[in-house]
Amino acid sequence: MLPTYLIIALVFAFVTLIFVAVAMMMRDHSVSQMEDRLNSLTSASGKGDPGSLSEVAKIIAEQRGQGKGFVEEVFSRTFNLPRLFEQADVTMSVTAFLGVSAAVGIGAALLVGFAGLNLGLAPIVGVCFAALPLFWLTFRRKRRLRKFAAQLPDALELVARALRAGHSLAAGFRLVSSEGSDPIAAEFGRVFEEQNLGIPFEEALNSLCERVPNLDLKFFVTAVVLQRQTGGDLAEILDKIGHLIRERFKIWGQVQALTGEGRLSGIVLLALPPMLFVAVYRLNPEYLMVLFTDELGKKMLIGGVLMQLFGALVIRKIVNIRV
Repeated sequence: MLPTYLIIALVFAFVTLIFVAVAMMMRDHSVSQMEDRLNSLTSASGKGDPGSLSEVAKIIAEQRGQGKGFVEEVFSRTFNLPRLFEQADVTMSVTAFLGVSAAVGIGAALLVGFAGLNLGLAPIVGVCFAALPLFWLTFRRKRRLRKFAAQLPDALELVARALRAGHSLAAGFRLVSSEGSDPIAAEFGRVFEEQNLGIPFEEALNSLCERVPNLDLKFFVTAVVLQRQTGGDLAEILDKIGHLIRERFKIWGQVQALTGEGRLSGIVLLALPPMLFVAVYRLNPEYLMVLFTDELGKKMLIGGVLMQLFGALVIRKIVNIRV
């Protein structure tokens, strides 16, 4: 007969897979319906229907706030997970993501029971492992935003050259989407498609700033909006913004080089206590069990963890110099 832990794990895995599969199928069905509506309207616009483009723009604007389930609506108002998915370029619903996180957390807690360890560690291990998908999502978001920031100067110069060649600003965005690489090609291409379907250009640029929280991009959008209202040489403005971004990257690289020693020292100081804890536990477990059994030991352990966290925050504040 199978152990109780194994039966619980198998049942939970089966239910989680069904839950995730149903959520993904519902999402794909709603997306396919939206695509069918847009295809019919865009084909009508090619036949000369004057109201089709405005109808397409209306559908796009409605879909920005609709099509969410109860779970998506709750987490979009609290943690804004849908925006995090969009910034990380992850095509997953909030329901599926929460199901995966719960599966990882409960699976890790069950492994603690399988290994014969103290069951009091199971909730702690479960919470830590349940947070791993969120850490992965945050890592993807930071990497994508960092890559976008690195591509932005070249994209601005490409748009400036397109303007000098006599093309419109929208054509410059299309040129970036066709000649560039992701993520900036996808984001600029989305702006071009939105304004091409009838959404005002300023609104499409504001949506870009919401999707990509980048200070340099906000400078660019502000310059474009002001130029469209007051006039001026937009190509020259874009060249200056691109030069400013490159100089800021140069200074940021110098700061990273100067603070490299401090960051490495912080990593060593933060990793040393846990590594020593594991080493002493492997060599003499009874010696460390006093920290968990004695009242003074528990207070010392809690104090050590709190001081570690405080030290990590202080070191991060010292080496994290914004440019």
